[in-house]
Amino acid sequence: MLPPGIHDASIDEIETRFATTPHRRWLFEGFRRLAQALADAGCSTLYLDGSFVTAKPHPGDYDGCWDHLGVDLALLDPVLLRFENKRAAQKAKYLGEMFIAGSPDGLGNTFLDFFQVEKFSGLPKGILRVSLAPLKGATP
Repeated sequence: MLPPGIHDASIDEIETRFATTPHRRWLFEGFRRLAQALADAGCSTLYLDGSFVTAKPHPGDYDGCWDHLGVDLALLDPVLLRFENKRAAQKAKYLGEMFIAGSPDGLGNTFLDFFQVEKFSGLPKGILRVSLAPLKGATP
């Protein structure tokens, strides 16, 4: 697990550190597609968690949440707002699941808070913050 706190990481850094086997690479490609879909809708930040960002040899998926500020819902893939059936549509399309960071988790916290607590022990743990905003001054 990551040490407690929010740790900044680029998509390239995540690929280098966590996409280390064919299965992890497959999950990472789903994550990359999801990150692009969020960026295309104006999302500037997402938070990555789940067994994908651990040393688990064969993670089932990745989890996380995204900041809704600045997101144009008309441009957002509607799959990212579907949470029924244990987020089956998200998992089928992107191989993981994402929630809105500031939304309530049903336990009195936000999803951003939820993902910073280890589910079995209740102890704090870390998550990755991924900036999706283009670099200032960058040219296409």
